[in-house]
Amino acid sequence: MLSGAGSLSTPILAFLDGRGSGVWYLLPGNTYMKLKTQRGFSLLEMLITVAIGLTVASIGFVTMMPMFNRNHVDLGYETTLMVLRNTRHLAITQSHQYYVNFNPAGFPAGTIQVTYQPPAIGGGALPPVQQVATYTLPRDVSFSVMTGFPASAPDGFGGGITAIDFGQGLGAGSLNYVSFMPDGSVRDTLGNYNSGVIYIARTADPTPYNSRSVSVWGATGRVRGWRLYKVAGVSKWVQQ
Repeated sequence: MLSGAGSLSTPILAFLDGRGSGVWYLLPGNTYMKLKTQRGFSLLEMLITVAIGLTVASIGFVTMMPMFNRNHVDLGYETTLMVLRNTRHLAITQSHQYYVNFNPAGFPAGTIQVTYQPPAIGGGALPPVQQVATYTLPRDVSFSVMTGFPASAPDGFGGGITAIDFGQGLGAGSLNYVSFMPDGSVRDTLGNYNSGVIYIARTADPTPYNSRSVSVWGATGRVRGWRLYKVAGVSKWVQQ
């Protein structure tokens, strides 16, 4: 029988050993209440925590979206620059003619196609052009121009109004391809030097200042990259 340690209303905890016997302890009432209240989070507390987390994540996502969009344009630009420079290197090292076609017929917009012209065998006609590889821009990026592009185009090629603007000075309208020759120069199908520029943009952006461009010099095959900046309140292409 228990006596002197507490009344019948006092909570009792028993700890039994393997033989069914054990020691009995009397715990104060406030200790029992503490054990009762330390059982975890309530449903309301969990919902509040989740709501706060979702709010913070949403704010972070909205804040980071402009950076994600700019990265998409930069990826399209780097792909275009890489393809042009690598193809020129191939033409020189392989001593063959290589074409880079932008938005070629039969392919989705934003496609870059590299083709190869095998040499004639035994003085005969040239064999058919062979495809080497294709590349694509991110889905939300395209070869396009935007309102706000300056008339002073990169390297002075064109007026900033045509997205794929090769064939500068040839008088035959804008061409959508360049042909790298074994000497490193860039020509058209008639053998003329083919200079020009191509623009990469995300037209859904509210401003044009994420846009990039790449220029190609016909006589030397030099490939240069550009970014659009606002300098002293004026839009200007700056070489990268």
